[in-house]
Amino acid sequence: MAGLEPRVEYLESFRCPLGGLAAGRPRVLCPGPAVFVSAGSERVSVYAQGGRLLAAVYCFPAPVWQLELSAVPGLLYVLCARRGIYCLSPDPESRSMNQHDGSDQDSEDGEPPCAVISVDPDACLLPDAALCTFTVVADKLVTLAQGPAHWKVQLFECPRPGEDARLRGQVGEVELSISSPLTGPLGEPTAPRFLPVLCCVSPAGPSALHSRAQGSGGFWLERALFGLLFGVDASLLESPVILCGLPDGQLCCVVLKTLVTSKLSPGDPKALVKILHHLEEPVVFIGAVKTESLAQDVEDTHPDCLVALGHDGQVLTIKAGWDEAGTLVPELRDCRLPGPVLCAACGGGGRVYHSTTSELCVVDLAQEGVPSGDLGDPPSLLCPAGLGVCSVVTLSVLSDVPEGDVRLLALSTRGRLMTCRLQLSSEVPGPTRAAAASTGQKIKDLLSGIGTVSERLSSLRKAVDQRNKALTCLNEAMNVSCILLSGREGPRPISCTLTTAWSRPQLQDVLTATCQLENSSGLRLDRGWALCVRVLTSASASDADVASAATTYTIPVDRLGPGDRREVTLPLGPGEDGVLHLPLTVSCALHYSLREVVGGARAPSESSTDSLDEFRPDILPEQDGICLPLCEHTVDVLWCLRFPGLAPAHTQAPGLLGPLCDPVDTFLGSLLGPRSEPTGPASLRAKFLPPSVATIKVSAELLRAALGDRHSGTPLDCATLQWLLAENAALDVVRARQLSSVQGVAPDGADVHLTVREVAMTDLGAAGPLQTVEIQVESSSPASLCSAHHAVIGRLQRMVVEQAARIPGPPDLRVQCLQQTHSSHETLLREVQTLRDRLCTEDEASLHATAQRLLQVHRQLRSPSLLLV
Repeated sequence: MAGLEPRVEYLESFRCPLGGLAAGRPRVLCPGPAVFVSAGSERVSVYAQGGRLLAAVYCFPAPVWQLELSAVPGLLYVLCARRGIYCLSPDPESRSMNQHDGSDQDSEDGEPPCAVISVDPDACLLPDAALCTFTVVADKLVTLAQGPAHWKVQLFECPRPGEDARLRGQVGEVELSISSPLTGPLGEPTAPRFLPVLCCVSPAGPSALHSRAQGSGGFWLERALFGLLFGVDASLLESPVILCGLPDGQLCCVVLKTLVTSKLSPGDPKALVKILHHLEEPVVFIGAVKTESLAQDVEDTHPDCLVALGHDGQVLTIKAGWDEAGTLVPELRDCRLPGPVLCAACGGGGRVYHSTTSELCVVDLAQEGVPSGDLGDPPSLLCPAGLGVCSVVTLSVLSDVPEGDVRLLALSTRGRLMTCRLQLSSEVPGPTRAAAASTGQKIKDLLSGIGTVSERLSSLRKAVDQRNKALTCLNEAMNVSCILLSGREGPRPISCTLTTAWSRPQLQDVLTATCQLENSSGLRLDRGWALCVRVLTSASASDADVASAATTYTIPVDRLGPGDRREVTLPLGPGEDGVLHLPLTVSCALHYSLREVVGGARAPSESSTDSLDEFRPDILPEQDGICLPLCEHTVDVLWCLRFPGLAPAHTQAPGLLGPLCDPVDTFLGSLLGPRSEPTGPASLRAKFLPPSVATIKVSAELLRAALGDRHSGTPLDCATLQWLLAENAALDVVRARQLSSVQGVAPDGADVHLTVREVAMTDLGAAGPLQTVEIQVESSSPASLCSAHHAVIGRLQRMVVEQAARIPGPPDLRVQCLQQTHSSHETLLREVQTLRDRLCTEDEASLHATAQRLLQVHRQLRSPSLLLV
């Protein structure tokens, strides 16, 4: 058979979906000169072989799953999906069909004009949405329905000629066991991927039932094998047997004459159903062939071997044999064909024709012989011969003549109906054992090559997945960049807030900053994103070349989804010298690393020892990342003030407690006793030097406009103090007590007194007194006073810039008074310059008096009579 060269002739083309026809649903039935074709749609076409034309098209209300033609009285039974079984006579003039002009539809399908017949709903013989397959045995209709947990075999009596097209009633029913559920999650039946196979097997020999021709869904079997398989009762009763091949791989049988049940006394499935074998894969075909050679004078050509095929290529053959004791026993053998098996058909001479996704093949079980070995042994591999015809989804054997000519009727995936004529000569040798061994070696080589290709494919797939992930990450990074750089007004979708607090980790006061990153957008920050916090001291603000004064912290952001928050706490000071240098500039930004994301996608395989640093320099840009600024804050002394007087009893909050005392001063104080006076630098300044005072006057109207509705219902002096301490940890206490004056402690331990009060200036307003707010800063330490004064002025300057466009204009002022105040301040500034020059040239005797005068002038400059409007 290796030299077979079929002659293919195309008869007709039928419409098919875009991806082609799928196996399991299309059917081809050829009982005579007419060919019934179903391509899995709602149509059944009748092709006349004699005239080589399409004679008629029957339109059903649902896709057709199965066709079967009964020999007597020649009725066509059609199973429609989820509808039931229709019965009609293939005669266009039948009363159960309505013929109409189908020229429009025919032109759309590209098929020759023919009679298009719509099947009337009255032609439905058995309406049942659960039916999956059926077969006709003489005047009996056997169906297989899908139940919630079992398959159900039902037996009906068909209507006799001349009666109404309705079943005469159900005469039997039995349930089959099943190993997997048939219902979906809601309890509804699920459409099986593979339809079950149902066929009728009759014993060979003269009998009343045998004399009546069977339908297209049955075959005969040698009596010896029939009795071994189905029992003595079936042989004595000469009863046909229904074979069921289920999608879960079970092959079971039911004797037809014992299937007599009623609603009151149902049959026992264990007694009525016999499981022959389990193929462990969906059963797609059941048939029988003749494998034993016959003498020339013997005319018994009934099949002696039952064949069942699974979807993946599993083949079960059952023959009658003799054991060692001389007893007739069934011989079950497993073998395997190259799969998957789409369709199959049995022919003469022990030949089984089957189609795979690549080719139509034929295997000769008579010439190959049933493989030897026990049933539990690994299946033997059969070597079929290819016929050079591909893409066949359904198959039927038309004729098998003694000369060896065979005609096959097939339907391709493209919807083309064709005949294949084969010339099978017995002189053509089949594949020998040596050829089979050579084929096995070739298969091993092919499998080895497939393994190598599979490894390469897996590596390439992994690389493609890495690149797809990198592209996804880059797309998300682009979206984040767009929403942060769009410049829209209002709160930012991804924001970072900064708060400060004092802590004492190791008997030392440490100022810490807590950065809270919040994602209010619909995007997600994944691998490659990092939060960068840069702390710049005041020393580096004047000298950009000092890199040691700037510290940058990088914190990876891992899986920050929409609505998530991430907090990071960092130390701000004091430094190694024990001094907290204020002000500090804290800048927060999001950084996206292109090297981490893109570099990982371009990384070599695991077997390579190269690293990412060995890539060419032109792969990534010099910055190798994207930096998106989030916020920038200036941390000054007002952020860091502590208020021990506001702390409630037994509090442990470092932000309200005073600074930690020097252990040496504490020890000396304990030795001197409770009445001794403190001797620290701050105490000495407070005792011998008068406190320094700085005053700033601001227009009340300007402050009300700047504060807005945030402090409505609060006195202006209290609201102003809350605004100055907005970033301080003691804000909640100041707000709760409605304070306008607080006594705090600077980071260096000096006292700082903040007082805010409303005053009226009578000498500046042209129309009368002006309502102003006076902010007074008092401290015994000139350094602390300067820091606090500078922090207050900085806030006021930013407020004036923000409110410049909102306030219509300054109030009417007395220009002469302003000129006099300005002139006196210029005089004081010139005197400051003169005194500073004298400090560099005078001797020690007059140096003290010059310094005293310089301090007096500075006090006058810090308390000017000017007004900020």
